Amino acid sequence: MKPGLPDPSAQTPIWEEPVRGFYTDPGQFVALSGLDLLHAMLDGGLGPPIRYLSGLELTCVEPGAVTFTMPVTDWLLFPQGVISGATLGILVDAPLGCAVQTALPPATPFTTAEISLRFLRTVVPRSGTLTARGRLIHAGKSTGVSLVEVTDPAGRLVAVTSTRCAILPRVEAPWEVIEQALKHPRRVREPDWPSPHPYQRPVTGEVLPQEIWDGTDGLGVLQSLIAGDLPAPPLAHFCGIAPVQAEAGATTWTMPTSEWLCAPVQGRVYGGAIAMLAGTAIDGTVQTTLPAGTAFGPVDLKVYFLRPVSPDGRDLVARGTVIHRGRTMAIGTSEVFDADGKKVAVATGSAVILPGRPATVTTELALPQLDESEDDQERP
Repeated sequence: MKPGLPDPSAQTPIWEEPVRGFYTDPGQFVALSGLDLLHAMLDGGLGPPIRYLSGLELTCVEPGAVTFTMPVTDWLLFPQGVISGATLGILVDAPLGCAVQTALPPATPFTTAEISLRFLRTVVPRSGTLTARGRLIHAGKSTGVSLVEVTDPAGRLVAVTSTRCAILPRVEAPWEVIEQALKHPRRVREPDWPSPHPYQRPVTGEVLPQEIWDGTDGLGVLQSLIAGDLPAPPLAHFCGIAPVQAEAGATTWTMPTSEWLCAPVQGRVYGGAIAMLAGTAIDGTVQTTLPAGTAFGPVDLKVYFLRPVSPDGRDLVARGTVIHRGRTMAIGTSEVFDADGKKVAVATGSAVILPGRPATVTTELALPQLDESEDDQERP
């Protein structure tokens, strides 16, 4: 059995099920502007595999602005019972990129170069549906910049994010191809799916009770999860993300590159999923430095994407390292590699240390205001 994952004697893992979803039609891509392509996606009501996996949905398209929503389901929970800041990468990568796409002419590809996230509020179970509103800041010949604000159902800010996209050279296509695509747009109807989509199903996996955190330090908890002595959390059952090695200040995590993790570009794993893995490796490594009875709250995350990832089902590997652990703040880095050992992303992130706070979270955590002088000294 792979460490940290559900027993293989259980039903087929979600990431090994036949995938659902639709990709951008090449003919429409060369014939329509980015704005018109997004309008067609919105009007068609269909989406890529990541939509059917997580409930991520495009709800509004305007020049220079897009809106996506995603339900907060218990499938996204970590052992502490929260939806981590890293998991918000699933929500924000789409509006960040699509806001840039609204400014692009036909046949113009782009790719996300980096994502920065700043977390303002803890996302807890039963938080409803999160809304991510993307806004274009700049679209030049080679670079696009956008911002996204994530809000909860009460309109409160949860996170503020930004991205830099690389705008690639326009794809040349024969006029006959463009004419044919304009005359005969692809029309696909939503199938009658044989079962609910993954995010709509009853949740499997467990959140650890507070007594576990009170009696065991963070490293011990993670090592017990790897050994299978503690139950895997819902997120492990949802997308296969799991720790496989842990020592003080360093961890290794894996996640299968399932086609369920793909966005509208066929053959490419969604950047938000890679960001989730990179951030999880940082969070998990910070956890290894915590004594029993101590919580932590991620503050920010920045991810640089280095190369595309194919959804071939093999594992991505993320290695996290803590590079600073003070009394009130920890800073970590992670590197993500594909199954061939090629580096696909690097990330940095920070977290605030919360002694005496419950690690198993059932209500929102308000992060304290830090005085930089308080963290000048390394922890004992």
